[in-house]
Amino acid sequence: MGDDQLGEALEGSDIVIIPAGVPRKPGMTRDDLFNINADIVKGLCTAIANHCPNALVNMISNPVLAIVISIVMATPASNSLSQEDIEALTKRTQDGGTEVVEAKAGKGSATLSMAYAGAVFADACLKGLNGVPDIVECSFVQSTVTELPFFASKVTDV
Repeated sequence: MGDDQLGEALEGSDIVIIPAGVPRKPGMTRDDLFNINADIVKGLCTAIANHCPNALVNMISNPVLAIVISIVMATPASNSLSQEDIEALTKRTQDGGTEVVEAKAGKGSATLSMAYAGAVFADACLKGLNGVPDIVECSFVQSTVTELPFFASKVTDV
């Protein structure tokens, strides 16, 4: 309801899902969106640290998306794709959210995909907290597989 109730709402939480931020509007750059949403997420994360520091935090916000896109757009390693295909796929991935916003004429954003992914990940976290074995999900983890310091890999609790 407001910042003054945030601490009470978070107290004792085992998992916190942050689907926060404003949607990207036509003409906004990722940097514009990052700057706006980073402040929102920063306030929520500070409250989480103060009121439920051991909680799992699932963040579904365009600051995360911007970071992931910047990490992923190193050149992908593949013997089966031409340089032209790699460049086209990279551009399509970078501009996917913009395509959706433009298709909706500024009346929405590409939130359905993020919402679904967030729900699947939250469900996996809840299962893990409840002791369900053999959960496998994809996550960005520290890696030495490529020259990138982090890479998307399947992870499990085993």
